[in-house]
Amino acid sequence: MGKVKIYIWTHCPFCISALDLLKQKNILAETIILDNKPKELQELKSTTKHYTVPQIFIGSKFIGGYTELAQLNSSGELDALINNEQG
Repeated sequence: MGKVKIYIWTHCPFCISALDLLKQKNILAETIILDNKPKELQELKSTTKHYTVPQIFIGSKFIGGYTELAQLNSSGELDALINNEQG
């Protein structure tokens, strides 16, 4: 499966939902916990222009947060993105 990276807060319900969706699909993700890391979070926000968590990348492509992940899954595009990142 493709390389997935997800930036989260441990107590964020959307982060938990995103991790659950990835787990249900057997997609392994590198999880970066941003709790008590305001500098890292600010750098990420500056890079992505996305101001909430989770922030999810497939390969080098930023796909957004949980809502975008769920939409990609519903449309079938998530599987295509993951398969395109197989290496």
